[in-house]
Amino acid sequence: MSNVATEAQLANSLAPPSSATTPVGSPAEAELLMVHLLEVMESLLGIVEQETELVRAGKLTEAAKLEPTKTELSRLYVTDAARIKTNQDYLSRARPTLLDGLRHRHDLFQALLQINLTVLATAHAVSESIMRGVSAELARKATPQAYGASGHATAPSISGRQPLAVSRVL
Repeated sequence: MSNVATEAQLANSLAPPSSATTPVGSPAEAELLMVHLLEVMESLLGIVEQETELVRAGKLTEAAKLEPTKTELSRLYVTDAARIKTNQDYLSRARPTLLDGLRHRHDLFQALLQINLTVLATAHAVSESIMRGVSAELARKATPQAYGASGHATAPSISGRQPLAVSRVL
């Protein structure tokens, strides 16, 4: 079984305990909610770290396959985070130590997500730069080699450039 299938099954097994607006009614439910968010964050971090490694290795097709699982885990994360925010006063009274641990783990979670965003932004910038370079070179080659009125070689006109089409089928 592949990692993608395993992670998808994990996302499905982490069903949220209730909706984001449901108040927490007991210390046990408060603990269950915070533990659930910790599990979702751990699963999401696993997917994000896997995606980061795949993008760094240039395996973009494999990284794209992680998107459905990442989306589902993100939905669970947002739901739990909203419920914790809604019930923050009660949670700080019922389980203050667990809430402090959750805050600490959340700070680490945000730092790791920032690394992932940096990797994705870098990959995007590099690919965009490559595409612009290819487009400019194609435009240069398509422009007739002639001299303009000033005696200098003519540069390719921006309006005369042909659109660049990329086939994703190999």
